[in-house]
Amino acid sequence: MTFQWPEFLWLAAALPLLAALYVYLLRRRKKFAVRYSNLALLKTAMAGAHWRRHVPPAIVLAALAALIVAIARPSAVMTLPSQHETVILAMDVSGSMRATDVEPNRLVAAQNAAKSFIAQQPDSMRIGIVAFAGTATVAQAPTRNKEDLYTAIDRFQLQRATAIGSAIIVSLATLFPDGGYDVASFSYEKKKPPPPNFKPVPPGSYGSAVIILLTDGQRTTGPDSVQAARLAADRGVRIFTVGVGTIEGKVVGFDGWSMHVRLDEDTLRSIADLTRGEYFYAGNAVDLKKIYQTMSTRLVMETKKTEIGAFFAAAAAVLVLLAALLSLAWFNRVL
Repeated sequence: MTFQWPEFLWLAAALPLLAALYVYLLRRRKKFAVRYSNLALLKTAMAGAHWRRHVPPAIVLAALAALIVAIARPSAVMTLPSQHETVILAMDVSGSMRATDVEPNRLVAAQNAAKSFIAQQPDSMRIGIVAFAGTATVAQAPTRNKEDLYTAIDRFQLQRATAIGSAIIVSLATLFPDGGYDVASFSYEKKKPPPPNFKPVPPGSYGSAVIILLTDGQRTTGPDSVQAARLAADRGVRIFTVGVGTIEGKVVGFDGWSMHVRLDEDTLRSIADLTRGEYFYAGNAVDLKKIYQTMSTRLVMETKKTEIGAFFAAAAAVLVLLAALLSLAWFNRVL
């Protein structure tokens, strides 16, 4: 647990002083009691109190301690329901996805895993699908209709080349229609300057949407993948990357062409790191399905650093109420 205002914890130094003041007042009360001539009557009046009279003040002291902690604004890493409303699945449909190192082939395994992922999402979550090869297109705009999503995935057609950067930019354009994201306006080497009045936010800070990028190869065309990832980082959108296939590469044929495809893990890791996402490697269909299940859990329940001062403030209020009730029940007075 960390504190945003740790200097206020010095207020806790007053708690021992309050305890000492309480002890002092008790002793002073005993000295005053000796002045009574009928000590037997006083002892009878005090019978049954004993330790009970110390409980309400002790509870109030604990309430003050909790209140001081609340003032210091504590934060802790907690698992809470996610606030994500939209997920963009950016899926590679390049010719290399026909490779059979992931049974029955990479594309079918990716389609099945994506459908399983969609089925596990709550009905309140909107999901969009971007298919990319040499270009990137919106196969399905964000929707809550799962049947439309399944149909869009079944319509995938293999194409040539791999434009990972284009997939990221089109995904951002889907999330931010007025953001000025257009693949054609981004050069292969330079990042387009941000629109006027745009202020970058901390990476990973946008809690309303995430992008899941699945690919089995290297970028062969389109905008630079890492530069495109920086656009997402400036928007605070996290990108979870999934690498499918063999790291050493594989020779596949497509429309009379023969090519050697190799998974570019370094780039996928860089994309995930820049955007505060995470990289996953899927060497087979089972791994791929487990990865989507893991991401499904993380999107529904998210572990993040959260301010918990309200819990301590509520605890302080409950303790004060408890002390008052006990005092009324035992002594017919409030403290």
